[in-house]
Amino acid sequence: MINLNQQILKFDYEQNFRDQDFYVSNSNKHSFNLLNSWPKWEKNFINLIGEKFSGKTHLINIFLEKNKGIKINSEDLSNDFLQKIKIYENIIIEDLAEKINENLLFTLINLIDQDNKYLIVTSITPIVDIKFKLNDLNSRSNNFILSQIEKPEDDLIYALILKNLSDRQISIDHKLVEFIIKRIDRTYGKISDFIYKIDEISLKRKKPIDFKIIKEALEV
Repeated sequence: MINLNQQILKFDYEQNFRDQDFYVSNSNKHSFNLLNSWPKWEKNFINLIGEKFSGKTHLINIFLEKNKGIKINSEDLSNDFLQKIKIYENIIIEDLAEKINENLLFTLINLIDQDNKYLIVTSITPIVDIKFKLNDLNSRSNNFILSQIEKPEDDLIYALILKNLSDRQISIDHKLVEFIIKRIDRTYGKISDFIYKIDEISLKRKKPIDFKIIKEALEV
């Protein structure tokens, strides 16, 4: 197992979204490279796809640190936002859901196309698989470049565990991490739930994380 301890820094207990905190693996390399290649994209529309906690927001925040842009959650899309995008080259819509205002989204896409701007939409489901009521919007969704963040491999799970624990100022022996990797469900949500659980158990018992705490958290 690759030793990532030197790559994961100690931070206060909060989520950190800086470039150096993002661990690039085979699971997310394509999406990472795609966003970093801006503006050399084949199309001006990108759909970043991945399950919850897969790092979509982290990638977006890294992108916005490097490139001028504005973002909004899909549920908050409004006419006021359409006015705000005039001074920005990059627009990000996060957490695309079927209950989005379709007319506003369609108008937004047309404005971006008309002004040769760039749009990144993040979602759990690919935009082409969302059945919009507005047929023109379904047609527009075919113009997006799709970039999928895949399920995490061993090295990424290792990094995620160390990163999340270091955010909580908790250190853990690498042998314990390897034990976890062999047994944990390989989804980003389950990994996040597991981190929360072992932290909770450790704090409750006022004991450092050991095999007993890990086994209990895995059973839960």
